[in-house]
Amino acid sequence: MKPRLNPNTAAPELMQAMIDFENRVRNSGLEHSLIDLVKSRASQINGCAFCIHMHTRDARANGETEERLYLLDAWRESPLYSDRERAALGWTEALTLVSQTHAPDSDYEALKAQFTDEEQVKLTLLIAAINAWNRIAIGFRAVHPVKANRAAA
Repeated sequence: MKPRLNPNTAAPELMQAMIDFENRVRNSGLEHSLIDLVKSRASQINGCAFCIHMHTRDARANGETEERLYLLDAWRESPLYSDRERAALGWTEALTLVSQTHAPDSDYEALKAQFTDEEQVKLTLLIAAINAWNRIAIGFRAVHPVKANRAAA
């Protein structure tokens, strides 16, 4: 795969605004482990290899286990995730697939049971941010780092 363009070079001021937004969301007070799971899950749904690579690497660096990362796509069937994480992952899926789900009341009720009003906004902005990053990376064909001996011929 070959990158189409570098958005940071093409529109540096707007990309800096996106980076600033990302930094504010990341430092909003939500648990970093939760942020890593949400970013990884949304990126899985969207099929963004660049972001999956980045966020699973970040999650591992922040202490996340390989097992929980491997099972993230099947979080509903695994007992490894807390009720709070389940609510966040359900909301992530609902909003990432909003054209299909229309953010169902059941997902929102699970969210309300685990997150304050302020945290609901923070989480929703986190989900919006990672979905925007996925679209930027996929649209412009960002390529994740690859070790030379692992690259496809």
